[in-house]
Amino acid sequence: MVVVSHNTSALNHLLPIKPCKTTTTTPTTIFTATPEVDLSHPEAKTVMVKACRDYGFFKIINHGVPFDLIADLENHALNFFNHPHSSVKHMHMAAPPHDPFGYGSNRIGSNGDVGCVEYLLLNTNPHLISPNSLLILHQIPMLFRCVLEEYIGEMKKMCCEVLEVMAEGLGIVEKNALSKVVGGEKNDSCFRLNHYPAATTTEAAEEKMLVGFGEHTDPQIISVLRSNNTSGLQICLNDGTWVSIPPDPSSFFINVGDSLQVMTNGRFKSVKHRVLAESKKTRVSMIYFGGAALSEKITPLKSLVSKDEESLYKEFTWLEYKNAAYKSRLADNRLSLFEK
Repeated sequence: MVVVSHNTSALNHLLPIKPCKTTTTTPTTIFTATPEVDLSHPEAKTVMVKACRDYGFFKIINHGVPFDLIADLENHALNFFNHPHSSVKHMHMAAPPHDPFGYGSNRIGSNGDVGCVEYLLLNTNPHLISPNSLLILHQIPMLFRCVLEEYIGEMKKMCCEVLEVMAEGLGIVEKNALSKVVGGEKNDSCFRLNHYPAATTTEAAEEKMLVGFGEHTDPQIISVLRSNNTSGLQICLNDGTWVSIPPDPSSFFINVGDSLQVMTNGRFKSVKHRVLAESKKTRVSMIYFGGAALSEKITPLKSLVSKDEESLYKEFTWLEYKNAAYKSRLADNRLSLFEK
């Protein structure tokens, strides 16, 4: 989840951090039915739309993103998180309170949610670059910055391509009805690198599962996720059952976000998901969150609402939704505030 508000506090590091929670849930079922979408296949639109209706989640193969680029970013990310980087932490402590970007750890948002995670959060629109993002980018090696920029460019391209296939599958005449929202000059997209450290010897011996990132939905339009070959990601099915998603470092996973659920008037479902930290292995994930412009009105597309059908949601701007989401806890149903 990435929610950025101009009213947020960046003092995570100054507040007492609760220890990582452990979960005592019974072993989760491995989900072997993850919908797989081949972007080069003529039926990609059909499979994609069905997956968005059934799960709000699917996997992309034959995506065209160079594997060398993916591996380079993962290696740079691991080097960054494994480095003491005390100067980066110090910069975060001195960061403006209205700028939540940059480096963080444990605390997720400002409402008490914590996880066994450290992260690097960057806004990706050069027209909206934050002071914290600039500070971080000036501190990390030039090669890391170049790889980040190239990877983010590939994610924006994939995000738009996926949304155009979705639009076709929904029968929307305007091919870019969805993609133009995240591809516009003023888009509010973000990129996040998450690092879930391996458990301590004691934790591993006791086979404790640490809560890396608690259950939530993503508020943006879609999220493009890739992780290393380490398990931990889980999604919640319609019947409330949690299932584990087998890792696949060669593919990308797509999450439907709250905004897309509204834009499709509930046809697509925003997927609830979480991450449990692997007891013995380090997990690194890279997530691109495709977001609308702050002033963009989030409302069901007219072409998807028939004359006999009513909109399920009140109209709101992306900034209004972001601000409301930031005031909530991770597991809250934020869309309930905007339902008619």
